[in-house]
Amino acid sequence: MNGAVRAVVRMGLYVGAKVYFIHEGYQGMVDGGDNIKEATWESVSSMLQLGGTVIGSARCKEFRTHEGRLKAAHNLVQRGITNLCVIGGDGSLTGANLFKEEWSGLLNELVEQGSGADAVQKYSALHIVGMVGSIDNDFCGTDMTIGTDSALHRIIEVVDAIMTTAQSHQRTFVLEVMGRHCGYLALVSGLACGADWVLIPEMPPEDGWEEKMCQKLSATRSRGTRLNIIIVAEGAIDRHGKPITSSFVKDNVSTELTILGHVQRGGTPSAFDRILASRMGVEAVLALLETTANTPACVVSLCGNQSVRVPLMECVQMVSAVLCWKQSFENNLKTYKLLAHRKPESDNFNVAVLNVGAPAAGMNAAVRSAVRVGISEGHKMFAVSDGFEGFYKGQVSLEVKWGDVGGWTGQGGSLLGTKRTLPAKHVEKIAEQMRKHNINALLIIGGFEAFESLLQLYEARANYEEFCIPMCMLPATISNNVPGTDLSIGADTALNAIVETCDRIKQSASGTKRRVFIIETMGGYCGYLATVGGLASGADAAYIYEEPFDIKELQANVEHLTEKMKTSIQRGLVLRNENCNENYTTDFIYQLYSEEGRGVFDCRKNVLGHMQQGGAPSPFDRNFGTKISAKAMQWVSKKLVETFRQGRVFANTEDSCCLLGMRRRTLVFQPVVQLKDETDFVHRIPKEQWWLKLRPLMKILAKYKTSYDVSDSGQLEHVVHNRPKDSDASVAM
Repeated sequence: MNGAVRAVVRMGLYVGAKVYFIHEGYQGMVDGGDNIKEATWESVSSMLQLGGTVIGSARCKEFRTHEGRLKAAHNLVQRGITNLCVIGGDGSLTGANLFKEEWSGLLNELVEQGSGADAVQKYSALHIVGMVGSIDNDFCGTDMTIGTDSALHRIIEVVDAIMTTAQSHQRTFVLEVMGRHCGYLALVSGLACGADWVLIPEMPPEDGWEEKMCQKLSATRSRGTRLNIIIVAEGAIDRHGKPITSSFVKDNVSTELTILGHVQRGGTPSAFDRILASRMGVEAVLALLETTANTPACVVSLCGNQSVRVPLMECVQMVSAVLCWKQSFENNLKTYKLLAHRKPESDNFNVAVLNVGAPAAGMNAAVRSAVRVGISEGHKMFAVSDGFEGFYKGQVSLEVKWGDVGGWTGQGGSLLGTKRTLPAKHVEKIAEQMRKHNINALLIIGGFEAFESLLQLYEARANYEEFCIPMCMLPATISNNVPGTDLSIGADTALNAIVETCDRIKQSASGTKRRVFIIETMGGYCGYLATVGGLASGADAAYIYEEPFDIKELQANVEHLTEKMKTSIQRGLVLRNENCNENYTTDFIYQLYSEEGRGVFDCRKNVLGHMQQGGAPSPFDRNFGTKISAKAMQWVSKKLVETFRQGRVFANTEDSCCLLGMRRRTLVFQPVVQLKDETDFVHRIPKEQWWLKLRPLMKILAKYKTSYDVSDSGQLEHVVHNRPKDSDASVAM
């Protein structure tokens, strides 16, 4: 929520509006007085990394009454506030919409009570824009609500900690997670940790589920599994609507119980939530500026990777009518069902899985998902160690079984091993290994090297029939530089590592005034990590290859920081992508800032290095790797059936050699040969990258004078030079 507050304040000030804090939610609006204070640029400094909400939130019975709303209207009119930005759940947003509908009537009552008629006429329209802040992700109209990803981080941190204990003592653990009547947190955390059983309200279990659950746990134990995890959503029910409590489950399996409770609401917000909140906050201010008296209240939402506006009451009505069945929830549910129940094994086809390129968190979750879905589809699964280098050396394991990949979801790096070696030089030996093991399909998980490898194998089809089989690639790289996809497995974990480090670095400066930190991130020539990491950590600048810069810009940035040091914000953060410029190195920028800032601020530098690759994968990467891999294996199965003729598999068309990527909100299979024109092979990046549209937001939130002419949603044009004067608009939160 604090990221959203910060973005609204700074974007509001940027467009020339007065911005007010309303402390303690609707209670503060009703009480007025010091609860409504004007905000400044500096008042939201150092807010991004804080959990909860610094302006407070409170349930307010009085606002539910007509008299309470009349008091609130009086307090707003006194300060000339005509625009409200409400951050909360469906109850808060419904209350805001009712307030808007009653506004004209409330103003008339104020006139009757003696308030100035001129003031009432001047503020005749109230504009409202909402942002959904809820860990439950139970609001229709948005793919994700602010806070959900951070809550998943807290859950997975606890699960990872419990796993070590459970594996030591060979135990089963029951975890109860929050979510009210929505099972999103339980379902996604179940996918992310490989839970054995998940109980959610959207999918009540069949009668007799208790016995089936115990049988499954006993079966996994007999196969050598030392750990079992059962996740129960707080709103879980059976087929007859009877609540299924975590205590009831615990008593049935005679095991340990952990109720996470409000720990899920606490802690530092994740990188995803900071970026989501910042984008929504900026979009909310723009939406307020474009409203008219007849514009209905709207909610700023996330659709894929785009910020969009949807009518508030449509969303609320869908929630109240229980019509909210999100596409993302349905996809998660399908994937969980695929992985939850082991099917009898058969011998349809042989499918090989390998990792290529640098290691990325989430690779192991993708391999686990591929193996288990492949087995469920009736295939024999083979694992290749050390990428194509291991392939041509014959490091193809015997058949991988269901239990062999148990516990892989939360492991970082690549348990299969991975190399950057491309197949072209060893194509004959690789073909020989494919003949030897009768490989009928190939799943490659990796970064840009994996993309190049798949292109080389496609071209090798002309000379080697062994490669005339279905082949699919999953993008997995922290750099997020693979064409054909907006996001790659591993990038979210790397972003969280960068943001966590930036938080610690900024905290180290809390006792030291006037200090600027220069931080180098990885990514090759791709500036994704530097840009999005900069937005999430509140950086003052981020230097990347895709946006060329010169000494004049560097000098302007130094002058900007010099001015900043004259305010109460006396520390700066500058990110630099490792290959942004061969001459303006990290050392050069550090020395330039040190020299030009002499007497005003001092500098420190930090090269983050390979720590960005390591560590346990984030919930997003575990979930993304699991889902995308399951979909890829289903595609492989379909292609194998389609291309099986006269006792053999033969596939030589473009659409049998694909990359599976996320485009906006959809997973799309794209022939790799068709992606060649979209690729800059010299710098190993896509020619067009969606996240470049986020760079103006980072600059605006860092108080640079820049333009923001086109919405990143692509729907509306925002002409910033037509911004209102200071007295023309006021925004309150």
